[in-house]
Amino acid sequence: MDTLIISARRGSEALSPLLREYGLTEQHYAYNGGEARRLLGESHFEIIVINTPLSDEFGADLSVECARKSDAGVLLLVACAHAAEISARVEDYGVFVVAKPFGKSLLFQAVKLAQASRRRILGLRQENTRLQEKLEELKLSGRAKAALMQYLGMTEQQAHRYLEKQAMDLRLPKSEVARNILSAYEDH
Repeated sequence: MDTLIISARRGSEALSPLLREYGLTEQHYAYNGGEARRLLGESHFEIIVINTPLSDEFGADLSVECARKSDAGVLLLVACAHAAEISARVEDYGVFVVAKPFGKSLLFQAVKLAQASRRRILGLRQENTRLQEKLEELKLSGRAKAALMQYLGMTEQQAHRYLEKQAMDLRLPKSEVARNILSAYEDH
């Protein structure tokens, strides 16, 4: 599991070994926000841990950007005094704020929540893609039925039945049959 650790402190204190204990063994490091943004554009990470403050920015805006531009689970480690304020700013984007200092079990819990959140996001994206494909198929079918009605004088029921029968007889997806009909009739 690829993890990006963003921290102004080289070696990230005890953070790196703790994350390894949780199975986050493929670790990449950035030491400021600019470097992190460059790495985000080049790689795909499953978990991003930002240990604030960074040398070139605090890190809250970076956490929001990471959450918006990737499907990674994002953890933002913040001094206890600022945790509530920062959490209010970033939680709507799915960023998990962990108040420092923290115990091993709290970090483990936060990592597990970030991983669960990431899996849920991926599931929702897959469902969204499936629904978009279905919507595109319905649009194609509608256009194909309209072409059959216009050019062959079929009723809507006849056009619908024709599409389904062609798909079954030719063992093709209905969307492909619709594309074939559209290419035959819409070019005229």
